[in-house]
Amino acid sequence: MTAYWLEQREADVPTNNDWLNTNESICLDGMRFPKRRADWRLGRWTAKCALSIYLDVSARPDVFRRMEISAASSGAPEAFFDGPAPVTISLSHRAGVAACVVEAPGVELGCDLESVEPRGDSFVADYFTIEEQSLVAHAPAADRLTLIALLWSAKESALKALRTGLRLDTRSVIVIPCATSFDRYGWSQLRVRHVADRSAGVRVFHGWWQSADQIVRTVVSAPPPDAPIPLTTPARFFDRVSHCEATAR
Repeated sequence: MTAYWLEQREADVPTNNDWLNTNESICLDGMRFPKRRADWRLGRWTAKCALSIYLDVSARPDVFRRMEISAASSGAPEAFFDGPAPVTISLSHRAGVAACVVEAPGVELGCDLESVEPRGDSFVADYFTIEEQSLVAHAPAADRLTLIALLWSAKESALKALRTGLRLDTRSVIVIPCATSFDRYGWSQLRVRHVADRSAGVRVFHGWWQSADQIVRTVVSAPPPDAPIPLTTPARFFDRVSHCEATAR
């Protein structure tokens, strides 16, 4: 299963809103707080850029207005382009950066961004399983903050794939990093086990993680994904191109 990954930053988003459709403009107008508005615009912009590349359609405002990124009843994002788009997407944003992962339709998919930052012992005790707490306790001091960010990010990705988000106990998903396998794009494998109850048994998601620029990135899906292929866009998306191509870094 091929996963395509695109990141955008706040500086990449146009200053105007002529790329939003009517429903999205109404939604944006209802948001009071500047940070919420900025994060929402960044997420929609990133998703529409990724969708245009994946579907190989022109990157023009009138084409973007035919797209809509809306929330399903579960809260998971859904993509529309003149009707339901033949894709599965997941979104995340953190510290002025947004990521969108695109895969084929019908998969369970989740992605997440987390900053590498100090978190107290109570955070680990409250949200991590005994196995994960042991990983943190035995990690070299220099790696501990990155490991905590990785474990938390992978949990968020898995809960998105399950379409529950943080409504589900974070200790019901157990992250297993696989530090011995790195992809040429700098991604390393991981697994996440979801233990619902005895009757449901154990489900396993496969995925990947990467750490750069003090941000940990994770993506999980079922069926298992190949390492994410990065998508790139021209510096000025609308001004210089009529369509974009997916290229590997």
